[in-house]
Amino acid sequence: MNTKKITVLCVDDSALIRSLMTEIINSQPDMTVVATASDPLVARDLVKQHNPDVMTLDVEMPRMDGLEFLEKLMRLRPMPVVMVSSLTERGSEAALRALELGAIDFVTKPRLGIRDGLLAYTDLIADKIRIAAAARLLPAKRAAAAGQPAAPAETPLLRSPLLSTEKLIIIGASTGGTEAIREVLQPLPPDSPGIMIAQHMPAGFTNSFAQRLNGLCRIAVSEARQGERILPGHAYIAPGGFHLSLARSGANYVAQVDQEPPVNRHRPSIDVLFDSAAKYAGKNAIGVILTGMGRDGAEGLLRMRQAGAHTLAQNEASCVVFGMPREAIAIGAAVEVATPQEMSQRMMAHLRSLGERTNRV
Repeated sequence: MNTKKITVLCVDDSALIRSLMTEIINSQPDMTVVATASDPLVARDLVKQHNPDVMTLDVEMPRMDGLEFLEKLMRLRPMPVVMVSSLTERGSEAALRALELGAIDFVTKPRLGIRDGLLAYTDLIADKIRIAAAARLLPAKRAAAAGQPAAPAETPLLRSPLLSTEKLIIIGASTGGTEAIREVLQPLPPDSPGIMIAQHMPAGFTNSFAQRLNGLCRIAVSEARQGERILPGHAYIAPGGFHLSLARSGANYVAQVDQEPPVNRHRPSIDVLFDSAAKYAGKNAIGVILTGMGRDGAEGLLRMRQAGAHTLAQNEASCVVFGMPREAIAIGAAVEVATPQEMSQRMMAHLRSLGERTNRV
């Protein structure tokens, strides 16, 4: 049995945070802190010395900003990084920028009672480090221009399908999903079907995520609001800490947003969204499951397929974590397996084929 522990380098300018992170990580039987650093310049030398499996990295630090260091690190010595971010507007934007640059995930610093608050995150921090240690490091395809709209030649606008307002696209994602979702949405035409998205993300970050996508995509992207109508050309993201599901109000699709108990340990839960799509949209939906740990969404995608939906799962090579797509593929939930970039084209091709068949009838 392999008993090698995950080795972690903690980088934070706060001595208290470094001490707490060390206490949290060393309390786990399968991981250990090999060193800590108060700034990126010290960390740079410690990476060479210890060759850690995972780095935890603060955003705001002296001598070199955490994001600047992350960009250099991913270019020169790529490794799994979990960002430690404050729960502020700037902190949420920085966390999303870090994911674009190649960080695997992030945890938030509590606003009050730092010691008790951070210790309460022990299981969450340990889980994120384990996921990071096992994650696939994808090439930083757009790291240099992350946060900027992609050139039209890079993400060509797909041709509008022949569709009705009845069609919907339903997407679920977890670790690595923020970039995968962007790659799916960015090429879509302005009049694509309404889109609903459940991304595992804590409260306080989904609004920044929606705003970032809204500036990059031809469709409008926003956080979902209770009771709002699901319209073509719009994408609706489940707010952090809330389930998002599909409902009907007369002839219209509407968003249901609530704080019912977590499902599969998650709120938002992808299964909750997929199950509602199976119930209310059936064959009018396309279901997409993207990168992430665990199996949330796998059973829901199968129920969507059984209800007549066209379903897609992200392929292993393009996933940061292949867990959720692998589970969906294993139980026969996915009609197609593709990269996020391919999914945009395949969804539009599927919708056009439906429209052409309808027009021939």
